[in-house]
Amino acid sequence: MAPRAGLLGALLLVLALAPAGRLAAAPPPEPPGYRLGEYRAPTPLSVAGARTIGTAEARRLWERHEAIFVDVNLAPRRPAGLPEGAVWRPRPHLGVPGSVWLPEVGRGALDPKIESWFRARLAALSGGDPSRRLVVYCRADCWMSWNAAKRAASWGYTGIDWYRDGVDGWRQAGLPLAPAEPPADLPR
Repeated sequence: MAPRAGLLGALLLVLALAPAGRLAAAPPPEPPGYRLGEYRAPTPLSVAGARTIGTAEARRLWERHEAIFVDVNLAPRRPAGLPEGAVWRPRPHLGVPGSVWLPEVGRGALDPKIESWFRARLAALSGGDPSRRLVVYCRADCWMSWNAAKRAASWGYTGIDWYRDGVDGWRQAGLPLAPAEPPADLPR
């Protein structure tokens, strides 16, 4: 009878500590390849070849100018079916101040033009030094930054930090945000 009581007690403790009485899902394991779809979903805790950092570490790197921040959130697209000549004003894109915004590079399968552009941008940002600290982020529960960090590490970049909570964690910490524009040379 005692082992059952211990198990029941442990289960009750887990349920009491779970948010809203529900068990939180465990983060998924790292897949062997890139995430190809459903980018807004729980992410693994790590990326092979990159270091996972939280908001406190991201803030420290940002305040000390010890890393280049790379925002890989997607750029807004004009809605399909919007009549020609109709006014469309996307919301301003906000990111960590001073970030370089590289939309489209976090997809699981990259168009060859985007891949070439991403490689060139990383080389320019790092000054050709693969150990240069680059903080890659998008949003919390977003595979775009996971894919981009994994890809950069696979290309030999050793200074990659994956900021898993991204702009959502930054905002929740009350840190400043700044508007950003997509780069003019983004391949279409």
